[in-house]
Amino acid sequence: MRAIILARPGEANGFELSDLPDPQPTAGQVRIRMVGAAVNPADLHMIDDWAHRKAGTRAQRPMGLGLDVAGVVDLVGPGVQGLSAGSRVAALTFPHASHAAAGAAAEYVIVPEDDVALVPDAVDLLDAATVPLNSLTADQLLALLGPSVGRRLLVTGAAGAVGGYAVALAARDGWAVTALGRPSDDGFLARAGAVDLITDLRGIGGFDAVLDTALLNEAALRAVRDDGAYVGVFPGLEPEPERGVSVTAAVVVPDGRRLRDMLALTAQGELEARRAGTVPLAEAVRAYDALRSGGQRGRWVLTP
Repeated sequence: MRAIILARPGEANGFELSDLPDPQPTAGQVRIRMVGAAVNPADLHMIDDWAHRKAGTRAQRPMGLGLDVAGVVDLVGPGVQGLSAGSRVAALTFPHASHAAAGAAAEYVIVPEDDVALVPDAVDLLDAATVPLNSLTADQLLALLGPSVGRRLLVTGAAGAVGGYAVALAARDGWAVTALGRPSDDGFLARAGAVDLITDLRGIGGFDAVLDTALLNEAALRAVRDDGAYVGVFPGLEPEPERGVSVTAAVVVPDGRRLRDMLALTAQGELEARRAGTVPLAEAVRAYDALRSGGQRGRWVLTP
């Protein structure tokens, strides 16, 4: 199979399209023939070797790229019961996982059955590829904030990939959501369910909680009332607690059951799957460069 491999960590374009043996599923796993694999900021962190630079180490082996995959099951391992060849599916996967032959940016992707969700017929597989990482991140971070009814939530970076899902899911759960974003995103944010739309934090405060997807850190923390809650998206970069405000951040984990729910909401139109464009694996540099340049809404999706 062909797969994007991170060959030279730390170089802006230190990845290449490589030929690898076709992976085979083992017990409890399925093999997905990739139709689409989304490109995310996490890929840029891997390309730039951010984690290993911070720790003062280097990766021990070449690693694939890509965390979001959608496609069609073409092989199942022993013990798999809920999926079969031909099933349209999506999943969140990690290139460093023990079962991974590469990342999602590969012609075939091995994923544990429990991490896989069926894609409704109403959702295009290329759109489905944009859903897993960001919707699950928003869902799991919101769960850290406790009860929603009668409480006010500020979402920074509200029109971004995680922020957009956070606004929609929080509003659906009963939060009164204030969205911090650009004026050009007002239509999207209103559709997502935000009750207030703001463009800066001057004079803003008193929120019960903030989900800081824009990494504004102390500025976002100041907008939270005493004894409120701050949740960040990047463990290790969150601000120091103050005024009794709880401060936390978490790393997303695969969850096929909740991903099924996210895809169902996408099919119903309650969540918007936003796709910036598609490029083939052989031209992946275009997608990574576009993501690095910023200013776009939606995710670029790689195709075989």
